[in-house]
Amino acid sequence: MAEIISGKIIKGIGGFYYIDAEDGHLYECKAKGIFRNKKIKPLVGDNVNIEILDPENNLGNIVEILPRFNSLIRPAVANVDQTIIIFAVSEPEPNFNLLDRFLVSMEKSGVETIICFNKTDLSPDNMEACRSYSKSGYETIFISAREGEGIDRLREIIKDRTTVFAGPSGVGKSSTLNAIKPEAEAQTGAISDKIKRGKHTTRHSELMHIGGRTYIMDTPGFSSLYVDSIEAEDLKEYFPDIAAYTGECRFNMCNHVSEPDCLVKQAGETSCFFLPSRQRILGRPANVRAALRSERQNQH
Repeated sequence: MAEIISGKIIKGIGGFYYIDAEDGHLYECKAKGIFRNKKIKPLVGDNVNIEILDPENNLGNIVEILPRFNSLIRPAVANVDQTIIIFAVSEPEPNFNLLDRFLVSMEKSGVETIICFNKTDLSPDNMEACRSYSKSGYETIFISAREGEGIDRLREIIKDRTTVFAGPSGVGKSSTLNAIKPEAEAQTGAISDKIKRGKHTTRHSELMHIGGRTYIMDTPGFSSLYVDSIEAEDLKEYFPDIAAYTGECRFNMCNHVSEPDCLVKQAGETSCFFLPSRQRILGRPANVRAALRSERQNQH
């Protein structure tokens, strides 16, 4: 009878899954037909049981996918403990609208998020705006991957957790991963001098085993993020900085926009991150869907 051991899927390519197993070996496996019949697709990050078919060549089959506590669609990954969203202070200029949308998307997904601003060794012009995120309700850290500043704090944050690193291209995600663990060999891309935007250098989703129970994933850079499944009046549900005001305004269903005796509005933008962020996401249209339709029309 074949030996059964546990492990984690760290990569999936062309129907083959690579399992970081509890015995310290990396196994190339296929998923048994039962998963296909049940329309269950193994995901990177899945904890699995595998049967060893060829110990010499580290080949096996996935025989069981253990229960997931969460999963993301993009990137397609399971059992994510947290996301670290990386933006650059400069080069490229931070797109705060995009960052706000990402935060709303992750809050809706129920994934813990940490904000990380990289390239603090460059121009300080945007630092004040970047520091405003410290009152957003999310842990916000500032690093310079090139100078090694803040990397020890990052190592503390990711220890014994599965962390997805995400953000626009060119902000230094791969450089940050290299600083955390140089042997991870994350491909580092150059910044285009012409447009000051990064080239997409990460082409597939793959977990990197840093040590112990610590795994990290670099994701392909994104330049847009739509939150078109959220209505304007529901946005307030996804901002942790105003959670303390829930039910405290004059009206229980207060949207913190034009209602009288609104405590959030009384606190103002200096105290409530929600107010300027909501404006950045919505602009003039009445709801997020309308805003996004307007954006798409302008792009054509």
